[in-house]
Amino acid sequence: MAIDLSMRILIVDDYKTMLRIIRGLLNQLGFRNIDEALSGGQALEKLRKEEFGMVLSDWNMEPMNGYELLQEVRADQELKHIPFVMVTSESNRDHVVKAKKAGVNSYIIKPFDVGTLKTKISAALADFH
Repeated sequence: MAIDLSMRILIVDDYKTMLRIIRGLLNQLGFRNIDEALSGGQALEKLRKEEFGMVLSDWNMEPMNGYELLQEVRADQELKHIPFVMVTSESNRDHVVKAKKAGVNSYIIKPFDVGTLKTKISAALADFH
């Protein structure tokens, strides 16, 4: 399945360096329509105002973490269709299982490269089609 490079992607991380790294990897894949949020709350605000084709969110954030953001997105009738990729530095099996149960489409463990990101985005999109 071809990836729509024109879709809007929201990357969510409270660490600006990570936002820059993920944006750079997305740019390498050909994505140009990228927005950022520094918190789960800010991400929800943007998701409720604008159209996005995918969310890439860090797990570890305060006050609303990526898991809580995922739960909010999946509980919202207007947003629940959006593919959601969780990014984390923890290879905690419980987190993976918990995120899957909550409706995550893909899960990436840091550090990762452009190839891994492409594979995970493709998997998340395939999950929805």
